[in-house]
This record gives sequence, C-alpha cells and structure tokens, in this order.
Amino acid sequence: MSTSIYTDDNGFAARAADDLPTPAELFDMSGKVALVTGGSRGMGRAISLAFARAGADVVVASRKIEACEEVARLIREMGRRALPIACHVGKWDDIAAMIDAVYVEFGRVDVLVNNAGMSPASPCSADVGEELFDKVVDVNFKGPFRLTALIAERMASAGGGSIINISSLSAIRPQPSVSAYGGAKAALNAASVGIAMEYADRGVRVNVIAPGAFATDIARHWADPEKVRKRAAMGRVADPREIVTAVLYYASNFSAFTTGANLRVDGGRL
Repeated sequence: MSTSIYTDDNGFAARAADDLPTPAELFDMSGKVALVTGGSRGMGRAISLAFARAGADVVVASRKIEACEEVARLIREMGRRALPIACHVGKWDDIAAMIDAVYVEFGRVDVLVNNAGMSPASPCSADVGEELFDKVVDVNFKGPFRLTALIAERMASAGGGSIINISSLSAIRPQPSVSAYGGAKAALNAASVGIAMEYADRGVRVNVIAPGAFATDIARHWADPEKVRKRAAMGRVADPREIVTAVLYYASNFSAFTTGANLRVDGGRL
C-alpha cells in the first residue's frame, strides 16, 4: 500500500506516492488572486496573462494606468476578474494605497510577483548622480521590500501565500554599467531570504527568480545586442514568455517545500 508523501498543511490534499499530479493540476491557479507589479509589459505582461490562463484573478499594476487597463481587458476576455491599478512602487504611500484597493476588491492576495524594476546604464559609476541612484534603489529594492513585508503579513494572517521577487543576474554578475542596479537587486535577494525565514512557519513562501537577458523593452537600449546574446551559453536572449513556468512553479502549492530559493533563468550565463 502506498504511503502519503504530501501533507494537508500547505493547501493541497494528501496524495499517495504513486498518485502524481497532472501538469494541469501543477499549474492550476483557479480561485487565486495574483498581484503583479510591472504587470503591463515585457515579462510582467507575460506573467499576468499566464496567471489568468491558469485560472487566477489578476491585479495588474504599473505606473501607467492605460497600459494596465489594456492587459486587464485581455484578462477579462479570458473570463477572469482583473484590477488595473496605477502604482509607483518606489513610493510607499502608493504601495499602501494599492494594497488597500486590492483588498477592497478581492479581499486577499495569494500570489505577489514583484516584477517592476528599472536598470539605467551609466558609462561610469562616478557619473551616477544621487537622484538617479535613489530612483534605482527605490524601484528595485525599497519598494519591493516594503510590498513584500506588508503582503507577507497579510498572507500570514490569512493562512499563507507565495511571494516571488524578480531579481536579476546583475545581482550576481553585475556589468560595470549597471553596478547600482546590481547592488539594489543584490539587496533584494538578501531581504528575500530574510523575510522567507521570518515567515517560513506561517505559511508564506518568498522566492527569487534571477533572469538573464530577455527581449523586453529594455533590449532596445542595449549598446551592443550581439555582445549580450553571446554572454549566454545558449547564444540567444529569451522571449518574455520563457519566465512563465518558473513563476508558476513558485506560485503553485506543489512547491510548498521551496522558500528562500533563487532560480536563475539565464540561458547559461557565461
């Protein structure tokens, strides 16, 4: 007789060892609410739409409400609920207002994806002014830290949830032109582990994804696209949709034993 390898403690029914979930079950987000910052374009857009296709209702947040509304329209066409909301994640007052609006609309958040970011390049670290430095830190670390902390506390009170922080390979292998950005993302990596440990026994998981080069809007500003392509062992950059399964894995209840992890999605960065 098969013995159980799963428990009910993490939101899914106990299964026998030979009763494996189907792929559809693994990524089923039905009945969940996902909040995606930077959710209106690039990887964020792909993530928002993927959650909707998997059955979740989605909050699409970014600075430009028009772009959020367009993605929300597509989500509603799939038969899911969507809330477009304008939010500058570098401003804690904006974050607080967004959280209030989300909980009024949906009453909970099951999955948070901190995807919003900015990575301006500078030819020399000495040329990075204080205003630009503060913006980079605000959007890439200060805001995600605050949103993670506030949502984690609410998730814990509601029984648990999954927080996914989109970092960058620059936090591990920064190029000279984006050292401030790499530093901010490295800080996010460290904070993610700390918060993961803080809430590990309260049902909230916090994990990180470190993307390499993806063909998003930022790619238009690459000084040497060919050089960027060659940095990956695979010899190419990624389509934004190639981040989706990594996010869905972390969001799924079947990753319930994974927290404080950092998954590289970088094509084998050399």
